[in-house]
Amino acid sequence: MALPTLTAAQAPLTRSVEVVNAHGETETISIPAERALTLYVDKRELVTLMTLGAHPEWLVLGYLRNQRLVQSLAAIASVTVDWDVGAAAVNTHGGIADIEARTATRVVTTGCGQGSVFGGLMDELDAIRLPQARITQAQLYGIVNAIRLQESTYKSAGSVHGCALFQGEALQLFVEDVGRHNAIDTIAGWMWLRDGDTPPARPADAPLVFYTTGRLTSEMVIKSAQMGVAIVISRSGITQMGHEIAQKLGLCTVGRATNRNFLCYTGRERLQLQPELAGQRLRSAA
Repeated sequence: MALPTLTAAQAPLTRSVEVVNAHGETETISIPAERALTLYVDKRELVTLMTLGAHPEWLVLGYLRNQRLVQSLAAIASVTVDWDVGAAAVNTHGGIADIEARTATRVVTTGCGQGSVFGGLMDELDAIRLPQARITQAQLYGIVNAIRLQESTYKSAGSVHGCALFQGEALQLFVEDVGRHNAIDTIAGWMWLRDGDTPPARPADAPLVFYTTGRLTSEMVIKSAQMGVAIVISRSGITQMGHEIAQKLGLCTVGRATNRNFLCYTGRERLQLQPELAGQRLRSAA
């Protein structure tokens, strides 16, 4: 399958500003460099995303896939991002069928910066079939510890969400953005390029696991399931609709995951508990 042509647009992730602290002293700190990216598909304006801009081409691909606007990677000819004008231009080979009707209904989500999705959130849920996947409590702790040790924009500048994709305990990709929905879309775009339209089978005991610092809302659960990920871990909690959808899909959701603590909300059959590990100390940084 021919892959679309992508630019490799880059922009600074942080900028320096002067602040005054509680002691009346002036100091220079870093803050995230939030910027607007307007997405055009075949010269038609679709949406404006507020983003950190770490991997804008992957973000655009993941957004189109998670919105169910493009079903096959082969349908996309190119993605061109130009930060000078704050635009991402997508050219397709044959256009998007019924794009006017499919983008007519917009749902404002709980995503940071008021994200939005097109159509009904519950569309196509019945067609999702999650892979066989299991995780041990030891693997869960390994993932949480890997995130703790990860160098990040959050540590230097704060005010961003982090998302990551693991296979077992092995980190595949770590992405930060001003909104968690952008971060998961970026991971989805990267996965699409890596795996194509049909993801390969993976061992049940070394599954894909999605991690987010943000809460598990309905759209985060749905996007994870659309990516073929059956286990989701969050540093935060879960909403009622996120919980109901995860139960319906048989997706394992783990929240409040910090240090040795966690709560398994749904899909507990996918989690092999090892409670004797809960009292052990975390591994320190090398």
